[in-house]
Formats: sequence, structure tokens, C-alpha cells
Amino acid sequence: MNIKPRYVALLMALAVLFGAAGSYIGIEYFADGTNEQAQSEQYADKDAENFGSLSEEEQKAFIQSMSGNTDLKKVEQAFTTIKENYVEEVDKNTLVEGAIQGMLDTLEDPYSVYMDPETMEQFNQTIESSFQGIGAEVSMVNDKVTIVAPIKGSPAEEAGLKPNDQILKVDGDSVEGLDLYEAVLKIRGEKGTEVTLQIDRPGVSEPLNIDITRDDIPLETVYTDTKEINGKKAGVIEITSFSEKTSDEFHEALEKLEKDGMDGLVIDVRGNPGGLFTDVQEILKEFIPKDKPIVQVEDRKGEKTRYFSENEEKKPYPITVLMDEGSASASEILAATMQEAGGYDLVGTKSFGKGTVQQALPMGDGSTIKLTLFKWLTPDGNWIHEKGIEPTVKVKQPEYFYTNPVEVEEPLQYNDNDEKVKNIQIMLKGLGHDPGRTDGYYSKDTEAAVQAFQEEAGLEATGVVDEKTGGKLEEAIIKEVRDEKNDKQMQKAVEVLFQ
Repeated sequence: MNIKPRYVALLMALAVLFGAAGSYIGIEYFADGTNEQAQSEQYADKDAENFGSLSEEEQKAFIQSMSGNTDLKKVEQAFTTIKENYVEEVDKNTLVEGAIQGMLDTLEDPYSVYMDPETMEQFNQTIESSFQGIGAEVSMVNDKVTIVAPIKGSPAEEAGLKPNDQILKVDGDSVEGLDLYEAVLKIRGEKGTEVTLQIDRPGVSEPLNIDITRDDIPLETVYTDTKEINGKKAGVIEITSFSEKTSDEFHEALEKLEKDGMDGLVIDVRGNPGGLFTDVQEILKEFIPKDKPIVQVEDRKGEKTRYFSENEEKKPYPITVLMDEGSASASEILAATMQEAGGYDLVGTKSFGKGTVQQALPMGDGSTIKLTLFKWLTPDGNWIHEKGIEPTVKVKQPEYFYTNPVEVEEPLQYNDNDEKVKNIQIMLKGLGHDPGRTDGYYSKDTEAAVQAFQEEAGLEATGVVDEKTGGKLEEAIIKEVRDEKNDKQMQKAVEVLFQ
């Protein structure tokens, strides 16, 4: 049999006991590690013998061999007791679904989730409809729906969503108590429709309301550019996520930059929430010599599988990696490996901190469990989960990069004192209008700075920040953030290349 009991005992117990149409595809996740060159992650083998294909006697024998009858009889007894005695009639499938969800909840792992057939169908339809939505990678962190990173060029990025923003409400409805995919289905929607997210942002005392117009989400994952410094040319490859075609796109971009005679390379994974484990491996094989592993994977028994490249030596040019708090999962594999196995500098800020590997496990009836099966470790054996990776060269962007959308319920004016004023003062300072102070007190200097900005923007110079002035401030800041001359992290990454 191709089924590994240590992975499926918990998942299949209820399906057998309750007669659910559970069919579990046997999966062989990783090679045994007997070869020096480890193979890539293997996906579900659809031709392998699966649980649903076994006879009833084989199913019973399989479950008994895995867990013994005592615990399973207790579960069966609880099911029967509730089904036959609860004050109101209970649907059998509801109990089964609830039991599976309950088992996953006990893991206290935000990355292990269950999607029932209805949720899975809706989710697939939403994804396949033409990739429309707000464009943000989300996760569960401390039971809160949390932004890992907005996608480059997406409505979420343009509206100002940031890594670690926690979503409290969607169009006024709380998402508390919803699982991740239920919340995602509320956020997604057709192009042109608007959604309002209430956000809890670290360092901001009051929730923010952010309006986002859904749109087509860009599918490109690799972008290239060149920079020049002191007569030397730096190639830049930005990876926005790791999808099925990312490694191919990366290889093409790298080959072109090398042919064009670049003197060094910057790999930019800022705001990259991760993606396919296999694709990041293929990219790393370009740079890492075979004497150190690209990445290590550890199973529940502590057994490790190491993955290697076949390179004899490193590239003949310097490389730096750009990362930030939105760099997660596969992005962190790339950053950690380039530093530990390649000796390359990491420029930016500390990464997100996701060090686990998940596999989608179809249950045979349209439902799916995405289960954490492994830890990934750096080449030196470090586990970065919930810790992140520290840059070797720490660089933050200018302070106005981290400002919040301007919310003006009541006009802000002289003598006001709160966080909204502080936010505006930082914006004004970034735009070259000195507010005198940035502590949240609306001083006469701040009033004068507002007037100067209003004159510059073609508004009436009242010195009062109303909704119109707030909107113009946001527009001006977004323009500054997108201007590459203000990207201090990129400037530093290029500078470090040729030191």
C-alpha cells in the first residue's frame, strides 16, 4: 500500500466510523533520502491505492492497525449518543464535518485547515472565474485573519494594506469565528465591486476602514530591471510569488541579464508571501554549490531530508537579496539559503516567519484538508518559524512609507491631538512641508504646513484637513512611495553589491 498510517489515521477515522464517502489519495511526499541528490516534492499520486478503494474488511483492519479500537469506539459512541439523543434532530453530515473541523482546531495550527465540499467548490469557482479580487495573501495569526502581503500592483497594495494588518470586518460584518477560507470568500468578488475592510494595524489604536475596488489580479510573478552605480550595471529580478511558472520565468530573466553583461544581481522578494516549494528549489539551484543543502525538511519523527543542487561553484558576480516583513515561506527559504549556503547579504527588514510545509489532501467527496506535514529548516538546520530571518544589512524605508490611510470623520484642525494628526504630520514632512513636530499635536506650524500643501495641490488654503485634503495627501504619498528614487532599501542593496 502507498498509504502512510502515521499521516492518515486521524484524518480517516471518522469517515470509516460514520460511513462518509471518504476516499484518501495515498501520497508519497518526499524521497527517502538515499540518493545524494534529493528529488523535488511529489504531489498526490492519483494512481496509488487509496483508502476509498479498500473493502470494508480492509478498512476496518487498516483503522484497527493504526489506532486500536478503544479511542475510535469512544468517538463512535459520542457520535451515536448525539445523533440519537440530542433534543433536536441532528444531521449526520453536520456532525462529521464538525468532528473533522474540531480535530484540526485542536492542532492550534493556523496553516492546517479544512474546507467542506461547499466551501471548496465556492473557493475553486472564485479562483477560476478570472482571478478577480483584492489581491492579498492572508493567513490566520492568533485566530485573526492577517495580511501576509498585498500582491504587487493589486488593489490591496494600491489601497494601502500592509503586512500584519488584521481584518476585523468585511462590509461591516465581523469575521470573528470564521475560518480562513470562509473569510477569504467574503473578501473576494467580481471586478469593479467595492469592499470595505475594517483593519486593526499594529501601532494604531483605532481600527481603520479601507475601501478597495476589486479588480483583475496580475498573474506575472517575475519582473526585471537594471540599475547603474559608479559605472557598474546591477540586474534586478523581483519575484512577487512562487507559482508553477515562476522558476521558468526566473531562469529566462536571469539568462537575459547575464547576456546583457550585468555586473551583479539583486533578487527582490519584498512582499512575496511564498508559494510552491518546488519552484524556490529550482531557482536556488542556479546559485548554491552542491556542498551544502538548499533546504532541509523535517518530519514528525525528526527525520530530515536534504535537498542539493548540482552546481560545482557559485556565480561569478555578487548577489544581494532584498526582503521585508512581507517576505514569507518560500521567500524565506530563498533568503535563508542565499545567506547561509551562498554567503550573500540580505538587505531590508526582518521577514514574516513561516517555517512549515503544507499539503492539500483531497478527502474524496469534494472536501479537502490542507495539513502541515513538515518543518523546513535552513541549510544550517535553523527553524525560523514565528521568528523570521534577520537581514545582514538592516534598512527601513522612509517613515512616510509606513503611514496609514487618512480617515477624516470630523475635520482636523489647530489644537487637535491624536494619532490621525501624527499620521498627517509624517505625511507632510515626507512631502517636504515641515509640520514643526510629529507627535500628534496640531500646532500652528502644522497648520502652516497644511496650508502650504493645500496651495500646492490647488485647494483652498484653510489649514484644516478635511476629507478632500486628506485624499490629496494620500495621493501625493502614494506617488512618492512609488517613485524609485525614494526606495532606500533598493539603493542600499545595489550599493552593497559593489562594496
